[in-house]
Amino acid sequence: MISRRALIGAASALALFAGAHAASAADANLKIGFVGVTSGPAAAWGTSNVRSMQTLADWYNELGGVKIGDKTYTIEIVTFDDQKDPKRAVEGMEKMAQEGIHYVVGPNVDDGAAAVRPVAEKNGIIYFPYAFPKELYTAPASNAVLGMIANYQSGPAIYKYLMDNKGVKKVAFVAANESDPLSQRDSGVAAAKALGLEVVADKDTYQNDTRDFTPVLTPIVALKPDLLVLSGVAPANAPLLIRAARELGYEGLISTETAQDAKVIEEGAGELANGFISVGGASTPEIASDHMKEFVDRYTKKFGEYNDESNTKVYALDYILETIKANPAAIDNVEEFKKTIDSFEAANPYLKDPNAKLKYVGSTSFGQKRQVAVPMVVNEYKDGKFETLFVGTVD
Repeated sequence: MISRRALIGAASALALFAGAHAASAADANLKIGFVGVTSGPAAAWGTSNVRSMQTLADWYNELGGVKIGDKTYTIEIVTFDDQKDPKRAVEGMEKMAQEGIHYVVGPNVDDGAAAVRPVAEKNGIIYFPYAFPKELYTAPASNAVLGMIANYQSGPAIYKYLMDNKGVKKVAFVAANESDPLSQRDSGVAAAKALGLEVVADKDTYQNDTRDFTPVLTPIVALKPDLLVLSGVAPANAPLLIRAARELGYEGLISTETAQDAKVIEEGAGELANGFISVGGASTPEIASDHMKEFVDRYTKKFGEYNDESNTKVYALDYILETIKANPAAIDNVEEFKKTIDSFEAANPYLKDPNAKLKYVGSTSFGQKRQVAVPMVVNEYKDGKFETLFVGTVD
């Protein structure tokens, strides 16, 4: 009779053999790049990108690679931390070009995404920024694909929801004195006014390295807005602003159109952050598929924690690979990739709905399809985690 230990040993050996056979089945290596911020106050934005890409690449490689046309490819993720510096972002994109990489995820901020545009266009690189300037996605620009929901798409939806459900009438904005958050503030102010909200503050700013926000928020809190919008706030600064506002006696709502990290909020603001509203990852327990749940499990096992924003960041690599699968000529020719965008459609493995599709959108905002279709999930923070407030879409 064969012992249980022998059976387990045989199974382990078989698994190792299968894994080795799968790895050897790949015909070539396909490099996908990342250029974005993985250090400093905004590190969570880029870290969730990189970890999502690495988790998926490991998963696909474990299964034997990705079949594109008549070849099977091992996926390699090449990363570059631009430290939220446009000059470094350019260096990173130039590095990708030197390595012959045609598809890059990032950068994570407006000025970085704008700075790399000439390099991307000159070297035949399609890149997926998490940045909002419309000129990146509007003709004649054609190499950038927005990887998430933009603030000028989510902002109006959030304000309208809070008007209808929370009685919000007066709103105040505060932003870091940098191009990204200032641009997002201006878009938010315009959206709020278009909805008929009274904007009581729209000029207040702070330096991004500020740690005591009491002087910044004191005059705003005195205006007693129903809603305080933290425009373009970096994950590390959000809890500091929330804590300062609450300690000053502010009792209204606080929101932002940028994705946040629940763990950072919990560590920096604790229960004072309860009720904080932000754009979340493009999935919720109610709509997540088993495939999405396995991704979260693999990510968590690999890195010891999970970032809700990765519910959105998981999509970029799949959009790249699935679009190339649809037109294998695009593997080293981004013009072929562009030709495929308008008609591209594939099953969305991350949503429970069997009719959900991966497809490109953005016609309404940009006049061309230069945005990935992901659910617009708006979250409310409560006791250390995000809870879904509502889910919307863009076209």
